[in-house]
Amino acid sequence: MKQIEAVVANVNDLNDGEMRQVCVGETEILLSRIDEKFYAVGAHCAHYGAPLAEGALSGHHVVCPWHNACFDVTTGDQLQPPGLDSLACYQVRVEGENVIVSVAEQTTGLRSPAMAQFNPDIDGRTFVILGAGTAGIHAALSLRVAGYQGRIVMITQEDKLPYDRTKLSKAYLTGKASSEEMPLQSPDFFSEHAIEVLLNKRVEQVQTTTKAIAFTDGDSLTYDALLVATGGKPRQLDIPGADLQNVFTLRSFADGDRILTAIKQKKQAVVIGSSFIGMETAAGLTQQGLQVTVVSPDSVPFKKSLGEQIGKIFQQVHEENGVSFKLGRKAVRFEGSDKIEAVILDNGDRLSADIVIVGIGVQPATDFLEGVNLHPKDSSVVVDEYLRATDGIYAAGDIARYPDWRTGESIRVEHWRVAAEQGRIAAQNMAGKAVKFKGLPFFWTMQFKFPLRYVGYAQTWDEIVVDGDLQKQQFIAYYIKSDQVLAVATSHRDKETAAISELMRLNQMPTLEQLQSTLRTSA
Repeated sequence: MKQIEAVVANVNDLNDGEMRQVCVGETEILLSRIDEKFYAVGAHCAHYGAPLAEGALSGHHVVCPWHNACFDVTTGDQLQPPGLDSLACYQVRVEGENVIVSVAEQTTGLRSPAMAQFNPDIDGRTFVILGAGTAGIHAALSLRVAGYQGRIVMITQEDKLPYDRTKLSKAYLTGKASSEEMPLQSPDFFSEHAIEVLLNKRVEQVQTTTKAIAFTDGDSLTYDALLVATGGKPRQLDIPGADLQNVFTLRSFADGDRILTAIKQKKQAVVIGSSFIGMETAAGLTQQGLQVTVVSPDSVPFKKSLGEQIGKIFQQVHEENGVSFKLGRKAVRFEGSDKIEAVILDNGDRLSADIVIVGIGVQPATDFLEGVNLHPKDSSVVVDEYLRATDGIYAAGDIARYPDWRTGESIRVEHWRVAAEQGRIAAQNMAGKAVKFKGLPFFWTMQFKFPLRYVGYAQTWDEIVVDGDLQKQQFIAYYIKSDQVLAVATSHRDKETAAISELMRLNQMPTLEQLQSTLRTSA
């Protein structure tokens, strides 16, 4: 393939440990200087295309400023998700004081990681992945990257290949993402790498003693290693009228399609619950022209996860865009002949509704499992630091309850990026490695024009220290417990968020006293 090259910098333009975006022709490149040597890789994140030069560089690691994917700038290898590809790596040479980069004339800036080829003559084992969400597809890819050459079977009860579930409430409902943009990989990817995907398959039981999976249609399948990544089932309201038409949950692609079909010619929507799914759905339906009311028993949205101050900002942003709230209230009855017509609240209020979305959380989908330790609180799968539930069985994603490497607490985190990382780590351990899960929870939301990033995990906290202006939506909020920063929520501070993520990964976050001293100095 024809190569083109260009002088992209003077050797004195970058100090050691610095990076910048440069161009060779029309190809954008991330140039970095590490240990006095220059490296060039693709300039944009493999996930949503964020400019990596606006992220944080730490040693060989660059952290994406948007959703905290991590890449090695010396090789282009992806180190942490989201995203399934690595960065293209380009030739660099120095002549005199000129830094020269060569690239192929046609390049996307990305590349697929090196993967082993399926060869049952070498490896006759069968590894099964239950679930085709982000944990499932990252696991399948990582098995091949780890050198596994046996059979891979991915099983899903849906009729779709793995897709970007985060887009359902963040973009699909608003019309900002089409159905063609939802798949995470093309059908050719799965056939090329011999990843069997069984669609419309429901599991009846997993028998750990015989290592057999029984399906509701009478089929069965034996496995040598199993990853359970079935995610969560939306919680339902057990109230009269819950079975009326146009009462929905939003968890799957099919749910999104049903909602988009149902909202045509509709005017009034009620969202039950002020969870992230509920609030993102409220924003999406409002942008589709519906009048939306959010009903929640909470006094402030996100008070339990983000604190009252930030929760009130979300409420204010929604109200400014026309969303109404009934807080401190519960729905006790849905009314209508065949279709939903009204929601009755516990104080007697009657809300007219053409459509209702129930967003009150999920329950781990684990009722088909036997012979593994399920937590009594929520039936999540209790795993060790290697994400192993029992011999030959691993769990990842919303169903996994794992030890937090920072605090030792047993936690379960319903974050898309955590699921992706756990899928990767579980696959490496299925393939024979011994890798501890030391990932950092991270999530993001965009509601109307208010973006929020969250790194870490704080179930409770002693105080929240704020750097910046909450009302201007330009801030970093530090969640402190026992003088330790456990989590950070930010808005419009993306580069700093990426740096904080790397500090947390390295376990080098400042103490409360150090943080307060720094903030006083910068004030």
